[in-house]
Amino acid sequence: MPFKTEDQVRNEAGITLGFIDENGNNVETADYLSGVGQLTTFIQLGNRLGTTDFAGISDKPDGWLLPYNQNGVAIVLETKSEKTDISKKKWKDELIKNIDILQKHYSKIAGILYNGKDCRVFMNHNEVPKPAITLQQLEYYTKLFVPDTIDKGRIYDLTKKINNCLHKEFGVKNLNHRMIFTACALVAVKEGAILHKGTEYSLFHQTILNQLSKSLKDAKRQNEKLDLLCEVYSEIKMNTTNNQEAIDSFIDWVTEISNLINSDKWNGEDVMAIFFNEFNRYKGKSERGQVFTPDHITSFMYRLIDVSQNDVILDAACGSGAFLVKSMCNMIKDAGGINTRKAKEIKAKQLYGIEFDREIYALACANMLIHKDGKTNLEQLDSRKEDASKWIKGISVKLEGESHIKGVTKVLMNPPFEKAYGCMTIVKNVLDSVPAGTTCAFILPDKKLEKDLTDKKFGNKVLKDHKLLTIVKLPEKIFSGVTASVFVFESGKPQNGQNIIGYYIEEDGLETVKNQGRQDIKNRWPSIEDYWIRSIQDGIDTRYNTRQVINPSEHLSYQMPEKPFEVYEEDFIKAMMDYEMYQQGIDVKSFKEKIALKTLYGNQFGKKGEKGE
Repeated sequence: MPFKTEDQVRNEAGITLGFIDENGNNVETADYLSGVGQLTTFIQLGNRLGTTDFAGISDKPDGWLLPYNQNGVAIVLETKSEKTDISKKKWKDELIKNIDILQKHYSKIAGILYNGKDCRVFMNHNEVPKPAITLQQLEYYTKLFVPDTIDKGRIYDLTKKINNCLHKEFGVKNLNHRMIFTACALVAVKEGAILHKGTEYSLFHQTILNQLSKSLKDAKRQNEKLDLLCEVYSEIKMNTTNNQEAIDSFIDWVTEISNLINSDKWNGEDVMAIFFNEFNRYKGKSERGQVFTPDHITSFMYRLIDVSQNDVILDAACGSGAFLVKSMCNMIKDAGGINTRKAKEIKAKQLYGIEFDREIYALACANMLIHKDGKTNLEQLDSRKEDASKWIKGISVKLEGESHIKGVTKVLMNPPFEKAYGCMTIVKNVLDSVPAGTTCAFILPDKKLEKDLTDKKFGNKVLKDHKLLTIVKLPEKIFSGVTASVFVFESGKPQNGQNIIGYYIEEDGLETVKNQGRQDIKNRWPSIEDYWIRSIQDGIDTRYNTRQVINPSEHLSYQMPEKPFEVYEEDFIKAMMDYEMYQQGIDVKSFKEKIALKTLYGNQFGKKGEKGE
């Protein structure tokens, strides 16, 4: 059988990679342009991309895939005839030359050297040690740049470095501003902005703003308040902007986190949840009105109220959007993945959030942009007020395959704990506004309902119209300075004296890591979560025996068992001796010192300074 010529190898490779169709036509999409041939120069390719980065370069690649997003993975193909030995250095050098050209515009290039049988693969200048022996479809090569595993410690480390850099090197004192600035940079990188090291601050800042404005263009047609993200970003001021080393380091760290978000091994929300929670460890005492929910607790609550892919989710105190992003990713996973039609419906119709704080609202918008959805269903409103109630009542969704229109079906919330922020006003307004029969889970301080029950303001009013089904007391180390529980309600149905079922999750398996907060370093939480979800659904707790029936007329919190009062014989004797010495006028402290000296030294010494006999 004759050897395949280079033209034949190139054509077959183009079809396998998807660079050309079966008729030999180059493939172009809204995301990239691709093709094969020996007639197209880098100058022409640059013109079609709208960049001058390849100006004056007349070299002609054998094959190419060039994304419009500069942060995407570009692929360059170098083909040889079947009889050519591609292990020779000169053929590698020819491919590396084209990789160098592409690096003028892209930071991630997969280079393929192929002769119809053998295949050598490069990630930028580094050869992949054991690539697939035969040529693969293009996704195989783009995925080379997605981390196989993610080191949680690295995310904590990056977050700490970014926080310290913005705080100490740039002088950004406001923690929310540090988070928003970083989140906006992440959005810009994800949407295609290239943040070049060596760029002066003014251009660096403007590049992020330009990409934000471009990315928000379509979404703003549905939600004009998204302009607020650009406004808040523009308002962030730096005390100093001339530290080029700090700018370059920030670019490196943001780019690395952006790559981690795209990992196939994790849901993207896990990285961002760690990122936001780690940032919030740096809050001062005066900034703790809003407590961000740890990622493992959002996962637990999602399962606790049995959210499905067809639910419509509301978080009326959404903060950075943790519950919404967790719900989005889990619902999409249940629906079969990000590329399904259902995934698009979930993003567009099934996630709703309210946030009152202007800056936190901007942060939530950035987080949803990072995850490419839900952003048009966020509103900046006061969840204590009537306009928020009207907005919630106005949520009306018709899902594909369903015959009826529905509103909110599940609520996941962690409202601000303090009374000054209207915690129970928010809870009651939400319960009053969602359709009857909606399952609503709120994280609240353990005694929050009980305290309000005593002053007759909220506790009785809430239970008059809504039913408290379950209280799950959370581990006491989760929120600094306060113990909290998950309170699960059914809206629109009065309590009518029905008992509440309580449980206590004493441990979550997380451990405190020095300078990195609490982490699940031994991967204990997944099995702990599975146990409690099964136990609560089945109404039993055979392992820890914490299940209790709570009478709502007596308590509205999980009741910790009181330790039995015990008196030991030595306690009784001590009390009697103390009383007797008191009666005799003996100085107890002096008496104890004499007894200690006598016990320790015995007759070694008689009087002070004299040797005993």
